[in-house]
Amino acid sequence: MKFDILTLFPELIDCVMQASVIGRAQQAGLISIRATNIRDFTLDKHNRVDDTPYGGGKGMVMQADPLYRCHQHVTGGEHVHTVLMSAQGAPFCQRKARELLAREHVVIVCGHYEGIDQRFIDECVDEEISIGDFVLTGGEIPAMAVADAVCRMVPGVLADDVCFTEESHWNGLLEYPQYTKPAVWHDREVPEVLLSGHHANIDAWRRKKSLERTRKDRPDLFEQFEPQDKRDKKILQEIEEAEGIVRF
Repeated sequence: MKFDILTLFPELIDCVMQASVIGRAQQAGLISIRATNIRDFTLDKHNRVDDTPYGGGKGMVMQADPLYRCHQHVTGGEHVHTVLMSAQGAPFCQRKARELLAREHVVIVCGHYEGIDQRFIDECVDEEISIGDFVLTGGEIPAMAVADAVCRMVPGVLADDVCFTEESHWNGLLEYPQYTKPAVWHDREVPEVLLSGHHANIDAWRRKKSLERTRKDRPDLFEQFEPQDKRDKKILQEIEEAEGIVRF
């Protein structure tokens, strides 16, 4: 899996993406996350990559040509799926992360200032992605979030696939609560079932807690959830009965 991130601040990308799990995965050759400085591709002697917007208004707009030259450099002129991190983009989610995982090479463009020239978007960008309904000073943090979410699913990056297949959002639900030693902390005890060693009971407890948490904290996700088997239906019935909900 290869990511090329086009940015005005490559040192920011390198600092974060060379650390921890993702950094070790890069060292092992499992993934590649390369940051390329857009300023290196401007023809302006002052390395300028922005100018005032046509039509007036405050702020500056990133120019199309330096972005295009940078994009051509990392793609070799070939089509590579290109993502623009943008407040106008579609919300990023686990499903989108899995879609990007299926691609061998992805380019991510980090915007700045008031945005980038629409002509570059029309020429080179395949899709715009947002990590939330808020605005940051630049696209670097969102780009790293996307790269991290995708790369951690590359085989070998984590110890086992279960490290992400049982986490929040993989199957449309939030993850169940987690506990570790000691068994009692501040008079709060670890649920007895987790100490029982009975794996079937533990799995059932975790599934129930996952459903309960999703129903309580993310009703929008819960509304879309479809029971996977008889166990799910039984658990949902138990949850409804505990809440005094009766279905006729």
